[in-house]
Amino acid sequence: MSHSTWIHRVARAVIVRPLLGTPVTPNHLTTLRLACGLGAAVLVAIGEAQWRDLGAGLFVLSMLLDRADGDLARLSGKTSPWGHVYDLWADSISNALLFVGLGIGLRDGFFGLWAIPMGVVAGASVAAVLGLVIAIEKRQGARAAEIGGAAGFDPDDGMLAVPVLIWLGLETPLLLAAALGASLFALFFFLKFRRALAAQA
Repeated sequence: MSHSTWIHRVARAVIVRPLLGTPVTPNHLTTLRLACGLGAAVLVAIGEAQWRDLGAGLFVLSMLLDRADGDLARLSGKTSPWGHVYDLWADSISNALLFVGLGIGLRDGFFGLWAIPMGVVAGASVAAVLGLVIAIEKRQGARAAEIGGAAGFDPDDGMLAVPVLIWLGLETPLLLAAALGASLFALFFFLKFRRALAAQA
C-alpha cells in the first residue's frame, strides 16, 4: 500500500499529527480501527436505512484509522513486525465483516435470504485476499504482496466505494458486485502471487 494516498493525507493531518508525542501508540489506533469496523458491521446488519448510513460513516472513520496507525508508527519510530500483522488482521476482520453485515441487513430486500450467503461470500473473499497477503509476507517479507496504486489512490482505497454506495442507496447492487467482484479479485490475487505462495512451501 502506498503511504501517500489521499486517504493517508487526510488521516495524517486530522489524526496522526495531533497524536505525535502523546502516549497513544499505533496499536491503540489499530484496536480503535477494529472496534469501528465491528461497529459498522453491526449497524449495517440491523437492516434499517438510518443505521446502515451511520454504519457507513463509522466505516469511513475505520478506514481513516487504518491509514493513521501505520503513519503514526512510521513518524513516531514505533514500527514493529507484530504491529504490521495486527494491522492486516484488523483490516481483514473489519472489511470482511462489513460485507457479512451488509448481507444480513439486506435479508428482507430484493435477494431475500440469499443476501446472507452473498455477504458471506464477499466477506470470505476479502478475508482470503488479506490472508494471502499475510502468507506471502511471511515468506518474502513485509509489503511483498503490494499492488501499486496511481493518482493518489491505492487498490485498497476501493473499499471507500462501499460507504459511498450505501449513502447513495445502492446497497443492493453493491452486494451483488461484491459477491462477484471480491471472489474474482481473490482468484486474480492468488494467480498473481501463486509462485510466491509456493516458494518455501
